[in-house]
Amino acid sequence: MEQSDVNLKRDTSDRLRFEILLADISARFVNLPAHKIDSIIEESQRQICECLSLELSALWQWTEDTPSFVTLTHIVSPPWGPEFQAGLNAEETFPWVFGKLFAGETLAFSTDELPAEAEKDREAFNHFGIKSTVVIPFRAGQGPFLGTMSFNTLRHKRVWEKDIVNRLVLVAQVIINALARKRFEQALILSEERLRLAADSARAGLWEIDCSTRNIWVTKRARMIFGAKSGYPITMDRFETSVHPDDRSLVRRSMELALKESEPIKVDYRQKNEDGTHRWIGLRGRLHCTATGEPDRILGVSYDITEWKNAEKQLCAHIKEIEDLKGKLENENTVLKKEIGMRNVHKNIVGRSPAMAEVLGQVEQVASTNSTVLIEGETGVGKELIANAVHRLSERNKEPLFVVNCASLPPMLVESELFGREKGAYTGAMTRMIGRFEAADKATLFLDEIAELSLEIQAKLLRVLEQGCFERLGSTKTINVDVRMIAASNQSLEGLAKKGKFRPDLYYRLNVFSIRIPPLREHSEDIPALVWAFVRQFEGQMGKRISHIPQKSMDLLQQYHWPGNVRELRNTVERAMIVCGDKTLGINPPLKYEEEEDPSPSKLLDAERNHILKVLNKTGWRISGQGGAAEILGLKRTTLQSKMKKLGIQRPPIKA
Repeated sequence: MEQSDVNLKRDTSDRLRFEILLADISARFVNLPAHKIDSIIEESQRQICECLSLELSALWQWTEDTPSFVTLTHIVSPPWGPEFQAGLNAEETFPWVFGKLFAGETLAFSTDELPAEAEKDREAFNHFGIKSTVVIPFRAGQGPFLGTMSFNTLRHKRVWEKDIVNRLVLVAQVIINALARKRFEQALILSEERLRLAADSARAGLWEIDCSTRNIWVTKRARMIFGAKSGYPITMDRFETSVHPDDRSLVRRSMELALKESEPIKVDYRQKNEDGTHRWIGLRGRLHCTATGEPDRILGVSYDITEWKNAEKQLCAHIKEIEDLKGKLENENTVLKKEIGMRNVHKNIVGRSPAMAEVLGQVEQVASTNSTVLIEGETGVGKELIANAVHRLSERNKEPLFVVNCASLPPMLVESELFGREKGAYTGAMTRMIGRFEAADKATLFLDEIAELSLEIQAKLLRVLEQGCFERLGSTKTINVDVRMIAASNQSLEGLAKKGKFRPDLYYRLNVFSIRIPPLREHSEDIPALVWAFVRQFEGQMGKRISHIPQKSMDLLQQYHWPGNVRELRNTVERAMIVCGDKTLGINPPLKYEEEEDPSPSKLLDAERNHILKVLNKTGWRISGQGGAAEILGLKRTTLQSKMKKLGIQRPPIKA
């Protein structure tokens, strides 16, 4: 036999052995469990290398996110073979080869035969000691590229027969299909595990209804939720018996809509417990059909929502309670805003007693109108403060309040002061003068002590109020004005009108809305607040700081008659501040006060006597010591005894 015949016979034998090996390798991957695929791949690489006298086979995988970066996952190499990193950037290391592979080409070449444009690839192959190689790209079906598989020689070059290359491509495809199946199974296992963890975390149970048999497959948690015993099959009929009778029609209707109209199932129902109670179950599902569109099965999830329903019920109750409280709060807030607003407006008016609250209420009622206001009250009660409050709350508050004290004007100048004058109107009238009414156009005019005006001026004043016009003194030209007038008097205008000292028609015109300010003795509970307000006022002026006022002083101040009202109280506090030498302020009311003009000495003595008797009765006729009459009156014991003797004050006999 010739040598050529021997070689042909050997080649035929090697090819046959290789074909048998490929068939065997292909058969190994059929139905191969995923966990055995890696070991079979490397065993197949080793057997192919032995059969074809190859030294090296490597399988590199990459991902869609980083396709140029490949990871070595399977390799067969001799101990002296090259060392590869676990991962490398194929596009940088083998740019020419990478481009060809990415285009889907299978390459078979010797390193020294690479073209000039593959110079960088040649350097890399020489670095790893590779003489010749077959590089096969692979993908799963029409999916993305998953990597490459190479078969290499390290000792000598090899000429790659086309049939061999084609067989290697087939082997590579078998291997890549196995890897793709492994990836899919791993992803499926991971997905199922995530789904199970998600369902367990949400305390949800998964179920599946077979539309043809009406049998229900359930997970362990779903069985617990449905209250079904372990080992017993669950059917639709058995499931419906667990639903509360009042909710069965709702559940059935939801299932029918899913089967007939493919509507998603979304229903909450009550489920009976063995002890007679019930739980709330949330049911969610969706219909899946066959390829022909026929209903196949309903997949869904159920979870116990009893706690949610109870919380929802409590939340609804809380929301209703909050809404009720919100309404109440809004009402209170409206009142509070109004009160705060009034306090800001009335910040100069101290006192929140019922008597003063009534006065401030009247102020708020009339302020927004343009009506004339008549303020009456004794001297010193604060009539001008009330007039200011009316003006600040009115729509005219952007203009100033014009104040005229009628009692302080000389009779000859009253008319020109109120209505103005022309130049030469009378002797000494060297210039033209604008009157208060003309200046107060669109504003408010406050006439204090209006009872002091003469009857002639009252007549002209009445015309202004009724017609809104007047003439300057010395002029025949009529001037029209829009003035709101506030009048005040410490005398009863009604009484003066009856005596003929005040025009009745003017009184009736002024008395559209009257406000009576009570004397201080009628709201003595406001005295402490007034005292502290005056103290703070004088502190800044005098450079002093008061931190305490004895309670006995406050008691005496509240017992005093205060004929001069708030003005007298202010003067009393000012006198006390002047003589005070420390942070404690002792204030004593005047022992004498006038109840009428030019009081007789006897009345003053009677008033003093009555006041001392009042204090003595309060202390049980204890004169000296702490809390005694002398201390309360701010007198020495001997001085008080002297006054008692002078006024004829003797302690009444003690009854047996």
